[in-house]
Amino acid sequence: MKITLNRMNFSASQQIISSLIPIFEEKRMTRLYKPIALIGFIVVFTASIFCPFLKVPLQANWNLYQVDSGLFFITLGILGLSVLLFFMRKLNAFRISAIVLVLWIVLSFVLVYLQINNFFGLKIIDGLLAKTLQLRWGWVVLMLGALLIYFSVRKGKEIALNTEA
Repeated sequence: MKITLNRMNFSASQQIISSLIPIFEEKRMTRLYKPIALIGFIVVFTASIFCPFLKVPLQANWNLYQVDSGLFFITLGILGLSVLLFFMRKLNAFRISAIVLVLWIVLSFVLVYLQINNFFGLKIIDGLLAKTLQLRWGWVVLMLGALLIYFSVRKGKEIALNTEA
C-alpha cells in the first residue's frame, strides 16, 4: 500500500495542525532603563574609590582599596562584567551580574564588620578595637549604586507575539 500526498491533502493537514497550535504565544519582555544603569555604574565606581568606608584613628578615613584590596578588585571586576554585559545587551546575564554585585557588597560589608569586631579573638582587645574603628557612610552609597544597577532591568508587560507567517 503506497501513500501519496497531494497538494490538497497536505494543506488540509497543515490547517488542522495549525488550528491545534495557538496562534499567539505569551512572552514577557525584559526592559532596560539605560540612564538608571549608567548612574548606578558611576555611583559604584566613584564610591569604591573616593567614599570613606572605615574611620581609622590617626590615619583618617579609608576607601575600599585601603580597607581590603581584594574586596576592591573583586567589586570592580563584577562591576566591569556588568558594564560589559550592559553594552552587549545581554539583559538576563546583566540582571544576574547585578544580583551578584548586590550580594557581594552585602557579603563584603558583613566580612568587614566581623573582622573589626573579632580581629584578635580576645574580648577586651576586640572591644577596644571595635570602639576605635568605625564604619562610614561609603557602604550606603555603594549599596545604593548597586541597587540602581539592579533595578535598571525589569520584566515588562506580557506581550503577544504573532507566530503565524
